[in-house]
Amino acid sequence: LAGQSAEIWQPCLWWFPHQQRMGDVCCSLLLQISLGRQNLQGENPNEVSRTVNKIILHPSYDSDTSDNDIALLRLSSPVQFTDYIRPVCLAASDSVFNNGTDSWITGWGAVQEGVWLPSPETLQEVEVPVVGNRQCNCLNGVGTITDNMICAGVLAGGKDSCQGDSGGPMVNQQGSVWVQSGVVSFGFGCARPNLPGVYARVSRYQTWINSHIISDKPGFVQFTSSGLDADSSYNCPGLPPPFHPQHHPLLLLLLLLLLLQQLLQVSVTHISNLFTF
Repeated sequence: LAGQSAEIWQPCLWWFPHQQRMGDVCCSLLLQISLGRQNLQGENPNEVSRTVNKIILHPSYDSDTSDNDIALLRLSSPVQFTDYIRPVCLAASDSVFNNGTDSWITGWGAVQEGVWLPSPETLQEVEVPVVGNRQCNCLNGVGTITDNMICAGVLAGGKDSCQGDSGGPMVNQQGSVWVQSGVVSFGFGCARPNLPGVYARVSRYQTWINSHIISDKPGFVQFTSSGLDADSSYNCPGLPPPFHPQHHPLLLLLLLLLLLQQLLQVSVTHISNLFTF
């Protein structure tokens, strides 16, 4: 991640090369989560660690397309919140992130392609705008981006998530509340011009997440974007044309026919009442 020292913190996942997978559930005590960690090297006085008891993979994850690239981790024991360890709100299913919405990504990954974060490997953050799915599809290749994904990046290049950042959060600020909108998934290179990074869209998974959490469910918050989304009219060869229902003649005709039908029903009802004795 080519950015600056982070004010927004995230967990650090350590893994060791022996895991056992059973369907969409992976069980292992060889994964460890570090919370409140700022540097990968040296002391971290505010750090709390837990092993991972279970990994629940999304049942529709597609390794070829990276669709549904999301999983849940169950820790070995609860964690007490502190000034350095706090939960983040999750984007609710009706959230809207318009093209250009400011977002922040964090991670310990490479600062540019092939260049790793120097010692003491301090957690980095960078601000990038959301790139709408239509435009992102055109830039990354039509058919690459699904509704389960959200994109972000600077079209001029220079700011992006990179190798080693995968699985990290993308968050957006709404007032005083931080809302996680994405999970770092994939990209073509790092911070290349006109190739925004791709993230799993958290708002698409509210029902799935809640189905696996019995108590202490996460807080889902509706994120709203004001104004019209410029991405709704973006177009390129191979992409279905933009659909504007407010201007679609067939839809307007259908609405007029429905209105006429209702008016006729009301008229018939009134006439029948006149002949009721």
